[in-house]
Amino acid sequence: MIRWLLVVFLALLVVDALSPWLRRFGLGRLPGDLRFRVFGREWSVPLASTVLLSVIAGLVARML
Repeated sequence: MIRWLLVVFLALLVVDALSPWLRRFGLGRLPGDLRFRVFGREWSVPLASTVLLSVIAGLVARML
């Protein structure tokens, strides 16, 4: 359980760090990606982008 929590946390950190680079390619602005402001800070929940990236990663893993 703790291992999965750590993996999810690290994945969120990586996606957050790469989000400016990924936005150049349109990820983070897909229908289904949520962006909202709370207490003056902008939060984003990239649901559709996460699904798209996991499908791409699955296809790459299947090819290897």
